[in-house]
Parts: sequence; structure tokens; C-alpha cells
Amino acid sequence: MRKTMMIVPILFLALILGLSSIFVVDEREKALVLQFGQIKAVKEEPGLAFKIPFIQEVVRYDDRILSLDTDTIEVTPSDDRRLVVDAFARYRIADAVQFRQAVGVGGLRAAEDRLSSILNAQIRAVLGADQVTSDTILSEDRRILMTRIRDQSRELARSIGLEVVDVRLKQTNLPAQNLEATFARMRAEREREAADEIARGNEAAQRVRALADRTVVELVSDAEREAQITRGEADAERNAIFAEAFGADPEFFAFLRSLRAYENSLMAGNSSMVLTPDSEFFDYLKQAERPQPPAPGIAAAQ
Repeated sequence: MRKTMMIVPILFLALILGLSSIFVVDEREKALVLQFGQIKAVKEEPGLAFKIPFIQEVVRYDDRILSLDTDTIEVTPSDDRRLVVDAFARYRIADAVQFRQAVGVGGLRAAEDRLSSILNAQIRAVLGADQVTSDTILSEDRRILMTRIRDQSRELARSIGLEVVDVRLKQTNLPAQNLEATFARMRAEREREAADEIARGNEAAQRVRALADRTVVELVSDAEREAQITRGEADAERNAIFAEAFGADPEFFAFLRSLRAYENSLMAGNSSMVLTPDSEFFDYLKQAERPQPPAPGIAAAQ
């Protein structure tokens, strides 16, 4: 009975010691076995592992890719236009032993503080380098700059056991005190470009109007020339008809011209005419006053 009573505590103690010596490493983490602060073993493969109970302890670190947002900082590119930049990085713990030696008991928080300092220093160094302007940062060359920041930060982060997977610039803005001046300059540039466009448009409009005016003058001149030619041909044809008619019966033609002259000169409202009685202008009127011989038919009837 006494032996049974002694065996139970021994088994219970053995169970406790056994459970205390076993730990599980998850596939998403790495584990370090520490003894009095010294690293005794590194467990990177998932599964069961063992340690000395009560003497050794297990420290676990996340083995996944982690994210870090940096603080907003001001950088000055080579064109002296200050920019406010913030970035984020993707990183992972590559060497758990070196990581523990670098940050100690500070863990991930201390590592992120150091990594943030590294990133900010490299962002200032890359974006403030020669031939890097604000236009370059805001253009497609931004990818090249981010790759350069990542590579330089990766070299420095290895000293604390971290691997920088990627670095991205989230936001690149002008400081608040410079925004209004920049907007004013942009408005002035747009207004100047608009004025240039309006001037070029007015110049083009003047050329079009001048061309149209010249075309109108040319068309009118051509039309008047054609009209003069047509009138000249018509006058020539009329004169030819008159000449032919005059040649056929000159006396009748002279009589017709006299009648037209009488009609035009003796109309009401015309000025008075002062002529000698024996003027040839009144020859046909004088002939009308003379008694005309009766026609043969009328004499026979009498």
C-alpha cells in the first residue's frame, strides 16, 4: 500500500517533467532553446522537440513575411523641392540566432525600430542622390528607386538577422506649406500654356481669314472679268446686229434713232432745249407737219 502511494507521486512528477520537456514547433514559426540566456538549439522544422525542463526555455519567432509601415519623413531631391514620403516594407526573420543576438529580449519591436531607421536612412540617401529630382520620383523611374532602396536596406538588415523582401513608397507629397505655392506655379504655367494656345489659334484664324479674303477677291475678280468679257461679246454682237440692220435700211434706222431721241428729250420734267428752227434734230417733225398726198385708194374713192 505504501509502495502504491509512493509510485503515484513519482508517476505524476515524471509526467510533469515529461510534458515540460516537450514542445511543439509550428510550421509558421522558428524556435530557439535558451539555457540561462545562451542559445543551445535552433528549431526551424515543424514538429515535436525536446528541452531540459525548468532549465531551458523556448523563444518563438514568426517565420512568415511581416509588414512594417515607416514614419513619414521629409526628403530633398536634387532640385531642392522638398517631399513628404512614407513607405512600407515586407520582411522576414531569416536568421533566428543572429536576430536574437542583435535585438536580445527586445524581440520584434526592437527589430522593427532598427529596421525603420535603416529604411528611413536609405530612403533619404536614394531620393536625395544626384540626378534624382522630384519629377523622377513621381515618374515611372520610381520603381527603380524603390528597388535601389530595397537592395541597400537588405544589405544592412542582414546584420540583425532580417531579410527585406520588398520596399514600396506609399505616398509622395509636397509639404503643406509648399502646396499653395506649387499650385500657384502650376496655375501660372497652365495659364501661360493657355495663352500660347490662344495666340496660336488667333494666328491660325488670321491666316484662314486672310486666305478666305484673298480667295473672295480672286473669285470676284474672275467673275467680273468673265462678266466684262460676256458684256463685251454681247455689245459686239449687238453692234453687229445694229450695223447689219442699218445696212439693210439706213433711212428706217435713222428714223428709229430720231424717235428714240425725241422720246428721251421730250419727256416731262426734262430741261428745256434751245435749238435753231432749222436744226436737223427736228427734220422728221417738220416732215410730219407737211401735207401728205393721199393714198391711191383714197383718191379713187373721191
